[in-house]
Amino acid sequence: MSYVVEVNQLTKRYGKVTAVDNVSFTMEPGKIYGLLGRNGAGKTTIMHMISAQLFATSGELKVFGEEPYENNKVLSQTCFIKESQKYPDTFRIIDVLEVCESIFPNWDPEYAQFLAEQFRLPPKQRVKKLSRGMLSSVGIVIGLASRAPLTIFDEPYLGLDAVARNLFYDRLIEDYSEHPRTIVLSTHLIDEVSKLLEHVIVIDNGKLILDEDAEALRGQAFTIVGPASKVDSFTMGKETIHREPFGGLVSAAVFGRWDAVDREKAETMGLELAPVSLQQMIIYLTNDKSARKAVDSR
Repeated sequence: MSYVVEVNQLTKRYGKVTAVDNVSFTMEPGKIYGLLGRNGAGKTTIMHMISAQLFATSGELKVFGEEPYENNKVLSQTCFIKESQKYPDTFRIIDVLEVCESIFPNWDPEYAQFLAEQFRLPPKQRVKKLSRGMLSSVGIVIGLASRAPLTIFDEPYLGLDAVARNLFYDRLIEDYSEHPRTIVLSTHLIDEVSKLLEHVIVIDNGKLILDEDAEALRGQAFTIVGPASKVDSFTMGKETIHREPFGGLVSAAVFGRWDAVDREKAETMGLELAPVSLQQMIIYLTNDKSARKAVDSR
């Protein structure tokens, strides 16, 4: 298979600080990826290396089968929308979009205009006078209208309200269905985007801790709530990734799928079973060493 992104033992150090530590993964064509993890985990550093804005300390990185650095063939096929994107002070929104048309070979000017109207962006407004939310909207318009074979969004909707975020999700999935490409979403709003994601990559402290299809992760963990003694009895022999007492009860998160036998047993014991969301699972994985060991031991 020809991969869009191939990362092999990639490491980035800043003096004595290792921001990315021996990370390896691949990204396939026509798939939506979630690049997830806590602040400072190394996600943005990885995205900057993929888009040739940073050099790796060691390891191998290929985009569309080639090294991306000073490679216009690769970079013209890559659109990286970052939260701190800067534009010239004199530029209006219409100027930004016109420049993008000269940068991205697959740029769709009619679609860009449609999106700008959808997000209520005044075309002659100077970019430097835009609110945080409107700046995010400009980035979303660029990312979607570029139709770049590799499109990366780093926290694309800072400052956007729920209505505007849902508009982004709707337009993204609609256009992705008509024009498949590799899309990378790096975000803290995991529950909001979880239904969009086809593959999940989780980085923590610079290390890769999870690289798996989203469908395989859904339903992989559940919580059991009830008196401590009954919860401990029910979870005996299972991979507990989180345990938290509250009041006279205990909530335990268990890694693994449950079946009809588990449901019947829990009901008989008077315990409550509920699925763990993707966001909560990642919180457990990046906060709890025992949770990571449970996943690593699969």
